[in-house]
Amino acid sequence: MTQDASERVLVLAPSGRDAAIAQAILAEVGLGVAVCDDLRELCGQFEHGVGVALIVEEALQGADYGLIARWIGAQPPWSDLPIVLLAQRGGGLERNPAARRLSLALGNVTFLERPFHPTTLVSVVETALRGRRRQYEARDRIETIRAAEELLEQRVRERTAELAAANRQLADQIAERERIESVLRQAQRLEAVGQLTSGVAHDFNNLLMVVLGNLRQMQKAETDPANLRRLQMMVQAAERGAQLTTQMLAFSRRQQLDPRAVDLNETVLGMHDLLQSTMGGSVAIVTQLQPDLWPAMIDPTQIELVILNLAINARDAMEVGGRLTVETANVTLPAAIGPEEPPAGDYVMVAVTDTGPGMSEEVKARVFEPFFTTKEVGKGSGLGLSQVFGLAKQSGGGVRIDSLPGQGASVKVYLPRAAIDPQRDAPQPEPNSSADAANLSVLVVDDDSAVREVTAEILGELGYRVIEAGSGGDALHLLEHEDRIDVMLVDFAMPGMNGAEVAREARARRPEVPILFVTGYADTAALEQAGEGGILRKPYLERELAAKLRAVLRASPTANAASRRAKLSGGQTSAEL
Repeated sequence: MTQDASERVLVLAPSGRDAAIAQAILAEVGLGVAVCDDLRELCGQFEHGVGVALIVEEALQGADYGLIARWIGAQPPWSDLPIVLLAQRGGGLERNPAARRLSLALGNVTFLERPFHPTTLVSVVETALRGRRRQYEARDRIETIRAAEELLEQRVRERTAELAAANRQLADQIAERERIESVLRQAQRLEAVGQLTSGVAHDFNNLLMVVLGNLRQMQKAETDPANLRRLQMMVQAAERGAQLTTQMLAFSRRQQLDPRAVDLNETVLGMHDLLQSTMGGSVAIVTQLQPDLWPAMIDPTQIELVILNLAINARDAMEVGGRLTVETANVTLPAAIGPEEPPAGDYVMVAVTDTGPGMSEEVKARVFEPFFTTKEVGKGSGLGLSQVFGLAKQSGGGVRIDSLPGQGASVKVYLPRAAIDPQRDAPQPEPNSSADAANLSVLVVDDDSAVREVTAEILGELGYRVIEAGSGGDALHLLEHEDRIDVMLVDFAMPGMNGAEVAREARARRPEVPILFVTGYADTAALEQAGEGGILRKPYLERELAAKLRAVLRASPTANAASRRAKLSGGQTSAEL
């Protein structure tokens, strides 16, 4: 809408010369005038802009002026169209009811009686136009204010959206920080408990070594059946203690593993009879083995214990008629969300699922802690799942539990994918232990005199000549002054010089002498740094000690030297077998 259009004077005087006279008078003072033929044309011109409407009274008499009344009623709030109504002389409102009705219908009406003086007409019209201009100014201010309000509202919306996004990001960061802190606290708690349990296992294994060694020696000399039965009960109790320490070491990830490529499908199938006998007839066993399963890198003995532990836990959680499912699968995992889960990568999964009551979130948060159990007193040590957790993490994998109250539980163990195929070992004939030991000398290095005495007695019965040393310094002194030392049996955890330090010094003095480490507990990384040498874990059996000694002797040049000495004395060694 232009300024000229907004100041137009629309004239409606369809009869007589009023329209021409008004147009001529107003044009002389520079006002734009448009003459309309009828009321409909007048209302149509309103849409193109109008400053004031000049209407003769006769044009509205007998006409439907509701058309103009409706237009005026529909004006925006800022608009109040001024109308100059040219009335007959004596047509005042007080004496002309029709004029009063028009005033009420048309709103902003100024009556001008005819005949009028030109100056009066110009004055009335210009006064109406000044009022109309102020209306347009008010409109412009309103539009400016409205535009500013819209701009302000837009900025408020944008700022609100920015603040909402920032709040969401902050909330996500807070939630992520809380999750990380929770994971860190859980990992720190598990690590602290692991250090405690591994320390306890070290001392406990030394005690069990003495107890089991002496019990087995007593069994050899005992003939009374009642005493033999009591000794056997004591041996079984001590062996259960040894099993507990093994589980504790598994949780703390301090046990020495022998990882190799394993086909878990074969492992599960090979354990089927064992699982069936363990479950009894109250639980059905279902296997779901994935074809073309990737080989897993894991200690084969330990993974069998893991599956057995999980199966026993599942059996204890179910009523008669439950179902136990053992499943294998190839999986590719995203980033871990908990300390017990493995990092992203390819894994071979073995899962044990039960139809028991399931676990709550509180139980799942603590289920891997050693000695935590929901079983009744005397029905579980609380070390089964902690051993599973420790083995999986030490092997480079992890564990995940999917469970809801009332919907059973599925414990999924993820093991690293092996880069090679499983190897089948050919069975080896059992050699003659006494022949292996003929004319060989063993230097036993252990700071615990009781353990050293038991070990020396076992070695003597195997046919070895035993030399004892109570410390690393004593052992190094004997190496320098004793010619006939064919193998060293060294305790790894000793005060002063530990086993790794003794081995390093011994190899510098006598590199041809093989070393077998004996340990109740040792950090796996420290054992690996100690270099080549066998590892025998306390408490050990006589046959385990004999087998380990045979293995390190076969791999050492000392075996050849011992063989030559044995031939001179008429004996036979493992080198000739």
